[in-house]
Formats: sequence, C-alpha cells, structure tokens
Amino acid sequence: MSLETAAGIVADKIRRQEFVEVFAHHDADGIAAASILCHAMLRAGIRFRLRVRQEIAVSGLPDDAACLLCDLGAGMEDLPRDVMVVDHHLPLFTGEFHVNPRLCGIDGDRELSAAGTAYYVALKMGDNRDLAGLVIPGIIGDGQQMTGKNLEIFNEGIANGIIEPGRGITLPGRDMTERWYMATNPYLDGISGAEERIEAILGMSRDPAQPGNGHGLETLLSQVVLEAAPKTSAASLLAVWGDTYHLQREVIEDAHALTAVIDACGKTGSGDIAATLCLRSSAYVDRAWEIARQHRSNVIGAVRTAKPVGDSTGIYEIESATLASDVADILARDIPHAQPVLVYAKSGDSCRISVRCPPGMTADLGPIVRALAGSCGGRGGGHLLRAGATIPCDKVGMFAKGWQEAIAA
Repeated sequence: MSLETAAGIVADKIRRQEFVEVFAHHDADGIAAASILCHAMLRAGIRFRLRVRQEIAVSGLPDDAACLLCDLGAGMEDLPRDVMVVDHHLPLFTGEFHVNPRLCGIDGDRELSAAGTAYYVALKMGDNRDLAGLVIPGIIGDGQQMTGKNLEIFNEGIANGIIEPGRGITLPGRDMTERWYMATNPYLDGISGAEERIEAILGMSRDPAQPGNGHGLETLLSQVVLEAAPKTSAASLLAVWGDTYHLQREVIEDAHALTAVIDACGKTGSGDIAATLCLRSSAYVDRAWEIARQHRSNVIGAVRTAKPVGDSTGIYEIESATLASDVADILARDIPHAQPVLVYAKSGDSCRISVRCPPGMTADLGPIVRALAGSCGGRGGGHLLRAGATIPCDKVGMFAKGWQEAIAA
C-alpha cells in the first residue's frame, strides 16, 4: 500500500468523527505531527483534545472516543485495532488505521518523520498545504535528512511561499549570546553554557565597520572552532553553519529556533505551551523561550556531569530522566565515540534509558532495546539508530550487560 493510500484511510476515519482524543510524543516531531492534524481537524469542524506524553500504555487510552496517536504507537502490538496511528518508528501495530513510511518502503529514520507523515494525512483532509512549515521541526528534531519525501514536502513548501530557505548560523536563540549559550545541537565543548567565554569571544569578533558594531562572522566562527575543536567532532563544528529555514506562517519563524523551543517545552512537561505555538498562538512565546533556555542549560550541565559506568565504554549515568534523550544525542553525535552510546537515569523505581548510534555507524538498535527491555520486565523500542526503554531500576545491570554483549556481537 502506498503512503498516500494509507494516509487517505486514516484521513477518512478522522473525518467520520465528531471528537478525537489526540496523543503526541513529547518531542518536536511528535508535537508538530499532532499539531498538523489538529489544524486539519479544526478546519474540518472536528473537536479534539490534545495531550503530550513521553510514552503511553493501552490502559491510559479512553475507550469511549476515537484515539489518534502521533509519533507513538507503532511499536505497540497490544493497541486496539481501531486506534489511529501516525508514526515512523519500527512497526509492530497491525491495525488498519496505521500510516507509517516504513510500511511503504520509505526510510523512517532519514526520509520521513512523524510530522511529515501527518502532513500527508492532513492533505487528504483538505487544502492544508500551508502546514508544510510544521514538518521542518520534525526533520530537524529527529536529525533526518532533506531527501526523499522530506525533500518533496520542502520543495512544495518553497513553491507555495510557506518556507524560505537560506544559509547561516543554525543555532537557536533570541540574540547572539543566547545562540552560543544554548548550543546543544550541536554541543560545543568549552562554549555551550560558558557565558563569560562567549562574551569574550563575541567581544573579540565585533567589527567596528558594521552598523551597531555587529560581529565579523569569519572571526567569530574561527574563535569558536579553536575553543571547541579539542573535544568536539569535526561534523558537529561544521553543523554550526548550514541550511536555515524561514517558516512564513509560524509564530517563531526560524525553524531551528521553533524546533528547540517546542522540544524543550514538551520534554519539561509544558507540552501545552509547545502545542499552542504550533497552533499559531503567540501568547506564550516569551515563556516558551525561557523554558528552552533553562532546559538546554540543564542538558549542558548533565553532559558535563555524566558519569561513565564502571569500566564500560559508552555507558553513562545522569541524574534526571527527562534529560536522558538529549544527553545521549550529544554524547553520540558531538563527542567522538567508536560505538553506540547508552545513557540512563533513575526516577523512583523506574529507569529511563536512551541509546544512540554515532554518525557513520549502523546498528539495529530498536529491536535490540525492545528485546532487552522485555527481558528486564520493561518496555522499549524505537528506530534503528535511536531507541529508548523504561525498565525497573534493579534491572539496570542486567540491561547493561545484555547491551554490551549485543553491540559486541
């Protein structure tokens, strides 16, 4: 079945509803995906309630309303068959109302996010081409590539005046200081979170010839590279400058900034604020920025204090479970590692685990993590290159031992 056909089946089911319970994964991709479909439902006169969650269980789904899961559900075999799933994770759910690029031979790791999948459903519900801009946070947030279906949506957005491409510094922030202070994608060792050092570098790079003493970019970038290079990967240094996307219809028009803000809000329990931004209300923009600044500062602190576990290579413990995913991204992507990285944090009786593959390495992480989590009495899964699990805390040692054996095989 083609992606468009699957999207049409789910769109038809949504259109038949008077009210839909929507659940979104708490990251940028999940919130953007749910918001795209909430826009489409609002325009079609369908009432809905949107909730943002880190994970869901069947017991938490209402049985008296239609349920729509965005960036969630694909890996759940026990979902009721009438649940609607719009996802791009490794698929185990076999219900009729499941749109997933992987079921259509499309690479869900690189070529289509949940937000992009939701966009195809929204197109089947009406003329929702103006929502193409909300696909970009899904691409950026999940580290995907501008290729395949992602590229098709991007080009359509440009043609329709929804997206304006450019080149520049990709770091989010309201001013130049904040851009470097909040740098977590990429994380720049010696720069990220180092406000005094940032101010010194900005002072050295000011160009007297520019209006308002703006910064000479060549000098600024050179200083940043010299500072961060000893412990930062070359690819991460190069990622500071690159493709930018101006989203003409969104309340935060810089795509990298919008991604950072909605991701931070979702992961810190303020998913309602993130969704409000994606639904194009500017009422809480300032509050959202402050949440993003604090969250990214916490991530930087967690990276600096991540504790290697015993003699294990690539296994780290941090204090906060809400930061495990972001810290794992940074340790695998920005700080050179020769094998997949595992980060865990304990929260009460549960332990949250995030695993990542460094760039250039391939491993089927989703199936490995799912099997290990199940053997430990927990649950897990995800992508081939990025996955996560929640297990009982007393099983961490067992999981770590199985993990080392699996990646060494």
